[in-house]
Amino acid sequence: MSKTKNNKPPAWAPATLSEFEGVRFLHLDSIWVQGAMRIRKPQQLELEYIQRMMVWMLWRESAQVREGHAIQLGLGAAAITRFCHKVLRMQTTAVEINPTVISACRAWFHLPEDDGRLRVVNADAARWVQEPEHLQSAQVLNIDLYDHDAASPVLDDEDFYRHCHGLLADGGLMTVNLFGRDASFARSATRIARVFGSDQVWSLAPTKEGNTIVVAARGVQVPEREELERRAATIESQYGLPARKWLRLVRPLPLNLIQQLRA
Repeated sequence: MSKTKNNKPPAWAPATLSEFEGVRFLHLDSIWVQGAMRIRKPQQLELEYIQRMMVWMLWRESAQVREGHAIQLGLGAAAITRFCHKVLRMQTTAVEINPTVISACRAWFHLPEDDGRLRVVNADAARWVQEPEHLQSAQVLNIDLYDHDAASPVLDDEDFYRHCHGLLADGGLMTVNLFGRDASFARSATRIARVFGSDQVWSLAPTKEGNTIVVAARGVQVPEREELERRAATIESQYGLPARKWLRLVRPLPLNLIQQLRA
């Protein structure tokens, strides 16, 4: 964790909560929602964009969905961390810079203590992804790094995405939460594509709130449509996620972005 010049830890935005109609919401000293959990179904993925962050499951064979190491950069309300650890039962690591978020998730959002399959790290993701011991350690990487106003990604340059690419083992998959109704989406998607290659990057149509999920892969062959449909049906039946809807929403990068990359 970085420190200020007077050697004191930085002052983090405090985590707070609200509840409405059986759902608990995480905030960071603002009205903006940083995550949510249905109180009686804590392992359920409540927010639509968080559900879509699991779209990587379509690119993995059904028998291999649960295999490997899943890393989250940005803990939020720990929804993806709980799902990967408790439902998929994957080796799971979450990296979160704000210690009050980790404390809030443990107190209010059913985040368990670390165990043989779970590790929650209080660290700066920008530095963590550069550490040599993490190279090619992940089969799945989920990135949801926004400031306390939920206005823009905190880490969003080519150097960061290059280190993210390095985290992935061959065949690994990354999902990133971006806002798709803003010019910043085109910039972010272009940066990702420059690192991963335009044929290894896809996006979903924006949610009604404007969140667009980008998928990027390290050396993945896209299955035939019929196989993707089989996988989507399996995901829906086993995990209750709307994977057939995801399949309708997935698209390659827009042609104008690909042309910019080739220019």
